[in-house]
Amino acid sequence: MHHLEPHYNWRDHYIASEDEQSPFYGREYSEFEFSTKIYNYFIHPQWDEIGSPTLFTKLLYAEYNLGFAILEMLGEWNDCLHNDISFLKQNVVNHLVKKGINKYILIGENVLNFHFSDDCYYEEWYEDITDDGGWMVAVNFRQHVLDEMNKIHLYNYLHYGGIYNDLAWRTLKPKHFCLGIEQSLLNQLPAYKRDDEH
Repeated sequence: MHHLEPHYNWRDHYIASEDEQSPFYGREYSEFEFSTKIYNYFIHPQWDEIGSPTLFTKLLYAEYNLGFAILEMLGEWNDCLHNDISFLKQNVVNHLVKKGINKYILIGENVLNFHFSDDCYYEEWYEDITDDGGWMVAVNFRQHVLDEMNKIHLYNYLHYGGIYNDLAWRTLKPKHFCLGIEQSLLNQLPAYKRDDEH
């Protein structure tokens, strides 16, 4: 797992540790010392801790004027044992919401498993942002992870699956990626609908 480095080609556009409005402002990283583990596996030192022992993130991009944030995720998303969504919500998302971010893209290619509990924090996140036209989109999550998300109806709060499951996002500039996702939400039906829309 130590070879899985957060996407770095957008550093000319944004660096979270240099952004005074970022929850990761001022963090320092080692390029060579591997000290953080998920279970018994070292992970790349560029990933950011959020309080969970198994789920890490990297804020790849934030655009405050347009309200966009892109978060790349790594590890095991475990709401059952660690309530990882609470760490993400309280330590990252709440900070960004206060700064005007209401549109979230979660990159999930390196999320290996998802263990669900209840959906309270997802609902709270959804309610925090949708009055202002916000949304959450989960991109390129593995199918077995999406299957577990479906079991607690997270499609009520996040857009995922379908067109969001195989996006070549690394070839795009971050702002274009965000605007493309937003346009897809405006132009076509999401992969899943909220329960109250069926």
